[in-house]
Amino acid sequence: MRIDPYNSASSPLSSQSGSQLVSANTPSTASVNSEDRATLSSDSTSVSSLVSQALSYPEVRQDKVDSLRQAINNGQYELDPSKIAGSMLDEQA
Repeated sequence: MRIDPYNSASSPLSSQSGSQLVSANTPSTASVNSEDRATLSSDSTSVSSLVSQALSYPEVRQDKVDSLRQAINNGQYELDPSKIAGSMLDEQA
């Protein structure tokens, strides 16, 4: 049996309880003549303010880098493998 979405006589979606339904696959004149459109909302203003705020922060937090470098050089920087693994698993969830 061949299913033809354009043949309204054989389509089970063509009529139901006396009302006419249009199949999603059936082209209509409105969808044939329509174009894709995109609109920007007022959220673009908040996004641009967040971008400018992020760009105002320094790329490198030199104070953190210096303190970590000093801790490594002094042998005081310790890693906890189970804490690292737990954080990695939390990121996956």
